[in-house]
Amino acid sequence: MIKNKRLNSMFMFFSACSLMAAGFTSQAASLQPETQEVTSIVSSAEVAATDEQMNALQTAPVEFVATAVETVEASQQKAAEEAARREQEAKEQAAREQAEREAQALREQQQALLASIIFCEAGNQPYEGQVAVGAVVMNRVNSGVYPNSIEEVIYQNGQFGPASTGWLDKVRNSGGYTATAMQAAADALAGANPVGGCLYFDKGGYGMKIGDHYFH
Repeated sequence: MIKNKRLNSMFMFFSACSLMAAGFTSQAASLQPETQEVTSIVSSAEVAATDEQMNALQTAPVEFVATAVETVEASQQKAAEEAARREQEAKEQAAREQAEREAQALREQQQALLASIIFCEAGNQPYEGQVAVGAVVMNRVNSGVYPNSIEEVIYQNGQFGPASTGWLDKVRNSGGYTATAMQAAADALAGANPVGGCLYFDKGGYGMKIGDHYFH
């Protein structure tokens, strides 16, 4: 900028000299080539300075904009990745919650079924005897000899009288079991077992006696 101002001052100085010498033809003629030369130098310097400034004005914003664009793109990419991660986590959480709901529903169904057979078989027996009936069912499920589900064990042909007569289904569908039978079922499902590995129970037989039932 200082250089440009100096060149502009020189240009104005020589222009003034040219005007003052306008009345002297011989001197004007001798100064005219020099004035033209200086004017040419000044114009070249101005053009060079202008080009340099224009290049600076053009280059600097381009570099700044490029950097800003890269920053925005990186930020957008990071935001997209974060959104995708959160969406995936939300899906996984929803799947876990759905699986837990299904598992809970299955546990409730199993407990209600076990409570129903306990009520039918030992509803008039002491609490320990009710838990014992539930333990027999669970022993069969885990034995490897009987079916491996509570429902299949209970409804296995010829095993539990109430299942054969339809009484079990009536109690199960109406929720006619008692709170005591429900709690006995919960304890049996949780592992309570007063009869060890017994797989059978009946009245008037042999084995461990609890209430009116013998477990063996």
